[in-house]
Amino acid sequence: MSAPRPILIAPSILAADFANFGAECRAVGDQGADWVHVDVMDGHFVPNITFGPATCAALRPHIRGVMDVHLMIAPVDGFLEPFARAGADVLTVHPEANPHIHRSLQTIRTLGKKAGLALNPGTGLDAVEQVLDLLDVICVMTVNPGFGGQSFIASQVDKVRKLRALIGARPILIEVDGGITVETAPLVVAAGADVLVAGSAVFKGGSADRPQAYGHNIAAIRAAALAALV
Repeated sequence: MSAPRPILIAPSILAADFANFGAECRAVGDQGADWVHVDVMDGHFVPNITFGPATCAALRPHIRGVMDVHLMIAPVDGFLEPFARAGADVLTVHPEANPHIHRSLQTIRTLGKKAGLALNPGTGLDAVEQVLDLLDVICVMTVNPGFGGQSFIASQVDKVRKLRALIGARPILIEVDGGITVETAPLVVAAGADVLVAGSAVFKGGSADRPQAYGHNIAAIRAAALAALV
């Protein structure tokens, strides 16, 4: 019997201690995180404002693995190069953020970064069909973007399942972002998810000074997810 596919855990720093980001990124990396997920919000495309390229550049030396930058910005093209220079490994954009999303994804690839496309709960799979061969990551939003701590939208599990079939043999990772816990992780992994973005479910109960809770939380999410593949 073949080994189960790897499941990657990507803590979202939106749930971390904003006054201690560098230490928080080091702590989750030391405690088993595979990626660190950075939610960039502009107060226009989504109703919140978070981080810019300077913050990402400051975080980069503290992130051991992949810096996964989710750009909730419209228009987005003018920000691709600044975030690439800031050290992002993955740049994920929304199809609604630019009328020429094919060109946006081409630009990300030209900048030497992995290209991601995020699908809001109300966005259908038709948004990815014509750009599949430009994608490294497809992020299925299981909450509406803009704020952390929202409840998981269960209807998106079927979207993950259909997306896995649509991708076929292409080397595209399915990322799921929103409301991921030990209860919801198995649902999306069984449907085909590879990367789990988790905020409060990772950062609850700990701190950069007491990071063992982060390790426990990451291990619990990963174990629950892998159990769905057995």
